[in-house]
Amino acid sequence: MRPVESTSEMQNDQTRLIIDTARRTLSIESQAIVGLKSRIDSQFVEIVGHLDQCQHLIITGVGKSGLIGKKIASTFASIGLPSLFLHAAEASHGDLGMISKGDTVIAISNSGETEEVVKLLPVFNRINCTLVAMTGNTQSSLAKQSNYVLDISVKEEACSKDLVPTASTTATLAMGDALAMAFMELRGVQEEDFALNHPGGSLGRKLLILVNDLMHSGEDIPKVKESADIYQILKEISQKRLGVTLVVGDQDQLLGIITDGDLRRLIELKQDISQVHAKDMMAGHPKTISKDTLAAKAVKVMKDHSITSLVAINEEKKIEGIIHLHDILKAGIV
Repeated sequence: MRPVESTSEMQNDQTRLIIDTARRTLSIESQAIVGLKSRIDSQFVEIVGHLDQCQHLIITGVGKSGLIGKKIASTFASIGLPSLFLHAAEASHGDLGMISKGDTVIAISNSGETEEVVKLLPVFNRINCTLVAMTGNTQSSLAKQSNYVLDISVKEEACSKDLVPTASTTATLAMGDALAMAFMELRGVQEEDFALNHPGGSLGRKLLILVNDLMHSGEDIPKVKESADIYQILKEISQKRLGVTLVVGDQDQLLGIITDGDLRRLIELKQDISQVHAKDMMAGHPKTISKDTLAAKAVKVMKDHSITSLVAINEEKKIEGIIHLHDILKAGIV
């Protein structure tokens, strides 16, 4: 009689099957992406150049291709090219009004024969928009009726039964990313441009919020004259609650800074502090920054110098404000 497999042996077989399948999937999909490199040619360059000149980009498709198309459209929108996804099935029922003459349309269909997409081809031609096909079949109806063709064909899908689009959708997404990154370089998109389209997230906060947006200014700036005694210094630090006070001259020029740490160290010396004045204990040449500097950069300056406050000054070296690390943390910059 054939011996019955133990529970542990069955579990080991399942473990090996899961690991082997996952690794095989990643191997096939990575090879599919590598295979795209040789297809980046002069036509690809023309498409990127055309995208740089167009006003609107429309991505269309259905099913899994449509889902990938949504991501590609979102990527382009985030880097400054007005883009939207048009579901190919909905397009025939009024949504074609989203497309105007001179727009660029990227139609995604692995087979190149997707019925909903092929039905739109005569309309795209009448609208007089530029059509780019992303397809795995360069001899398909979609490819033959497009101005440009991006070959996204793969040798095999990761699905062992060849049922689920896997490597083909990965290749499509990668080609879309390649287009977007090349467009981004050609257009010269900078961090500030990118941040304008991401004001709500942590990325937007890092790239948009300036020192000026968070700093304390006017009467909220803690400052004392260099002749101030220890009691005036304590009062200013306590009332303004920033853990520091600036020391200024008769013309309100910045002379130095005193921190609550400086006060603690002075008290620890157990000397008579009643005769100590601001000029006697201040640290000269405090670190400064422009109010137009990104708050995220202010954090780096603080970290590099192991401090928690920066004085904002203008080109004439006049004090405009002070920013504390807690202000930046509270704003969610870091």
